[in-house]
Amino acid sequence: MLELRPNCENCGKLLPPESSEAMICSFECTFCFHCYESFLENVCPNCGGGFSQRPIRPKNNWKNNNNLSEYPASTKTVYRPLDPAEHSLFAKGISKIPAKQR
Repeated sequence: MLELRPNCENCGKLLPPESSEAMICSFECTFCFHCYESFLENVCPNCGGGFSQRPIRPKNNWKNNNNLSEYPASTKTVYRPLDPAEHSLFAKGISKIPAKQR
């Protein structure tokens, strides 16, 4: 189950569980859409994988107690500001490879 991390690792922007701006990699590294779009080039700076929009966990108990109150979002922040120039060098070769082939 996803942790639903509460913030962008780069800029610290709050990304509550209902945010449609959260982008995650398969290891759940979490970035806001602005950082993703501005310079990440669909390359996670931590693993080299691609990103997908983080799904929204239902607030209501529609079925089997699978909801936000039963499975709350993480409150543990991860803050690792990136150097855009350094990331650009890292992503240069990787970004040309489709994410599903990395």
